[in-house]
Amino acid sequence: MRKRKEWKRWLITTILVGILWGCAGVQVREPADRFPGDRKWVEKTIRKMSLEEKIGQLVVTRYTGEFFNYDSPYLKNLEELVKKYHLGGLILFGGEALETAYFTNHFQKLARVPLLIASDLERGTGNQVTGATLFPPLMALGAADSEELAYEMGRVTAIEGRALGIHMTYAPVVDVNINPDNPIINTRSVGEDPEQVARITRAFIKGCQSRGMMATAKHFPGHGDTDQDSHSLLPVIRADEERLGRVELYPFRAAIEAGVESIMTAHLYLPALEPEEGLPATLSPRILTGLLRQQLGFKGLIVTDALEMRGITGYFGDEEAALRALQAGADLLLLPPDPVRVIERLTRAVRSGELPLSRVEESLRRVLLAKTRLGLHRHRYVSLERLPLILGRQEFRDLARKAFASAITLVKNDNNLLPLRENKRVILLSLSSDPGDYFAGRRLAAEISDRLPGTTVFYADGDTGKEKLEEAFSAASGADLVVAALFSSLRSGKGTVDLEPVHIDFIKRLKGAGLPVVALSFGSPYFLRHFPEIDGYVCLYRNTPETQELAARALCGEIQVSGHLPVSLPGLFPRGHGLILQKIKEEK
Repeated sequence: MRKRKEWKRWLITTILVGILWGCAGVQVREPADRFPGDRKWVEKTIRKMSLEEKIGQLVVTRYTGEFFNYDSPYLKNLEELVKKYHLGGLILFGGEALETAYFTNHFQKLARVPLLIASDLERGTGNQVTGATLFPPLMALGAADSEELAYEMGRVTAIEGRALGIHMTYAPVVDVNINPDNPIINTRSVGEDPEQVARITRAFIKGCQSRGMMATAKHFPGHGDTDQDSHSLLPVIRADEERLGRVELYPFRAAIEAGVESIMTAHLYLPALEPEEGLPATLSPRILTGLLRQQLGFKGLIVTDALEMRGITGYFGDEEAALRALQAGADLLLLPPDPVRVIERLTRAVRSGELPLSRVEESLRRVLLAKTRLGLHRHRYVSLERLPLILGRQEFRDLARKAFASAITLVKNDNNLLPLRENKRVILLSLSSDPGDYFAGRRLAAEISDRLPGTTVFYADGDTGKEKLEEAFSAASGADLVVAALFSSLRSGKGTVDLEPVHIDFIKRLKGAGLPVVALSFGSPYFLRHFPEIDGYVCLYRNTPETQELAARALCGEIQVSGHLPVSLPGLFPRGHGLILQKIKEEK
């Protein structure tokens, strides 16, 4: 009994001391480094480096996983950048599986310090590499509201990516898409609710990093509230600090708490955070060091968005932008237009005292420690023979299909037009707002025609003449139902994800003539704002052969539809709205 009292007295005393220390501002010992690594190898490697090598490790350029002869000028240029200028990493932009793995190994053999290979795998490794698994965009996961699917997507992305020699993905997008006219985030975001964005992206991060791939939360401090594309100019976000903290920064805080290893900057100007007129977040010490490092406590890698984008190059010189990004607190400089000139300029800046060597070595240590956590200091190569055993496994494809199907959202179904009845005369209009993609809906047309043999199909794009549209209108006049498949992809530099005005007018005209119209969105969910009077509206969030096939199955009642809008359609439907369409027959 006496021992129990003494133990209680000791416990109470300990708690009181802890409280008093906290009130006095005494710093307690921090927990172990959240991002450990082989520090001995790092310090040994740094001691052997010249200044040029140290700076080269902070610069990253692009490569393509295609076949190249060793005499190729393109290949020789990359080899020189790796061998002579000691680049820290490469970014994969598309390619074939075997070529990607082969040349990844090839570049690793040339590098004295192992390369950090990255890629934009927002929709899985299949987003860049043929043969790997392609997942839907994050907004589809928002529509499914499934943390499990997000975790599995991250896990599969990491398994396939690491098999190819990719160590880091520039995903997930944690931007909160609260601007319906956003031309570059849109379906890349989970949605408009910061809490849901945080939940889904945190699950992706954990799944990805559980299998040894670095995840990257982007675009800090938040790219969701703009109607401009930073690939083309410098957007301005005028929200105050309270709103930024409550909305934009919320998912970044969650990502940091989840242990995300990297954060990508945004080429945005935020007057509430940066008083220097027109200074992008990427170049702002207040935002990168003051806010991200000091206030939010992020200890991982800060990587810039591409320094070749007009959001930077339109306002700053290439070399100045790279220098200011490093001074601001960035660790990796992605895609400067001329890597050699940037390395030379940064070298001169250190030698002149303009850029402290300590700032360079601070970032260098983070980069090298990340490479050791990936195990690259011990083994940097991948097996080409194992690729057919890993990429595109049936279990991976089944997960992706489940994600695509779970996302399908029935927003409107007036008069219960869906599911389609076999005795209905259907006109299918494939309306593409993407240049050069006239037959965007050909897979959908084949799938619907297979189920409803009497279906009439018309294709149109932005260049389709008035005469062809009149022909389609005349045919539609005799139909029981018009199905309008809407295609407008999200592409950097395009400036919009919206529909061609002529297609908007055409749909309004069809409905004005009293025809029942159901529209399928294979992109932005916001299209309904243009013609709210139509009878039915289904969101699929992305145009792929699989979503076209699933659309046909959903329309014909072969699968259940149960997704919910992850964004609100202003003046029409709130976030979370979604009708259930039950399965009524077996798949064809």
